[in-house]
Amino acid sequence: MIYSDFQDNLPSMDRLASMTAFNAVVEAGSFVRAAERLGTSTSTLSRQIAELEQHLGARLLNRTTRRLSLTEGGQAFYERTVQLLAELDEAEAVASSSAAAPRGTLRMTCSHAMGVQRIAPAMASFVERYPAVRFEVSVLDRIVDLVEEGYDLAIRIGRVGSEQLVARRLGTMRLLACAAPSYLKTHGTPRKPADLTNHAVLTYAYSPNPRLLRLTDRHGRHEEVRVAGPLHSNSGDLSIAAAIAGLGVVFEPDFMVKSALDAGQLVRVLPAYESTPGEIWAVYPSRRHLSAKVRLFVDHIARQFGAAPARK
Repeated sequence: MIYSDFQDNLPSMDRLASMTAFNAVVEAGSFVRAAERLGTSTSTLSRQIAELEQHLGARLLNRTTRRLSLTEGGQAFYERTVQLLAELDEAEAVASSSAAAPRGTLRMTCSHAMGVQRIAPAMASFVERYPAVRFEVSVLDRIVDLVEEGYDLAIRIGRVGSEQLVARRLGTMRLLACAAPSYLKTHGTPRKPADLTNHAVLTYAYSPNPRLLRLTDRHGRHEEVRVAGPLHSNSGDLSIAAAIAGLGVVFEPDFMVKSALDAGQLVRVLPAYESTPGEIWAVYPSRRHLSAKVRLFVDHIARQFGAAPARK
């Protein structure tokens, strides 16, 4: 309601100036710093914000002598205008034939392990090339609604989600069975999948069926085994740390356990068996015109993953 009312009450150029002033104050945290960034006076900014609130018929900022804070309506308005101004910048870049230099904030979500192991390095090299791009990353292991929660991009393993999303395959991963040498010394080493029923297996909460493992041998034969253990967690990092400490056998993605395997903290268990490979996807809302920053970043991480062609 606030945004639609705003469209009706101010001329277009005044709307842009008011949004720019408002966003600058929010991001700077004060009128003084915002005025310095915009090269204007605090009185001008104060007047613009006051006129903006008057036109909207709603207070956007709570002002005290010590700090500024957003009202509920101000927070909603800020979230919308940040994206609008970023898209306007990109539209102007396209019109001036400088679309190769994306700008603005890219909101994305990924799991903790994927973010630390793969996405963080990709962001660093991307920003080095495109310094006008900012990232706002939510580290979440749950499947989020990209449209409803306002994300531009998600990196997911396995299930993509809604059919309304576009998914580009980045690569694959395998779940490896691992345990600490101390655990195997005390409890013995499983030689076949059925042996796992007598072992402490650390299970992962977001697996489709956490307590049922499906493994394949080198001849393509499948075996299923039900497992249980002292830890059921929604954190792969926690499970790996517990396995290193000797709590039990863990099944986690290859890229997550690689460093522990290399350091000898964990060793492979049942190396003749593998899990079904999990596909890694870049997922984004199905939009006719994909923003330059999202398109270029997906291309960038696809090259790093050694990706296959995109699919719908």
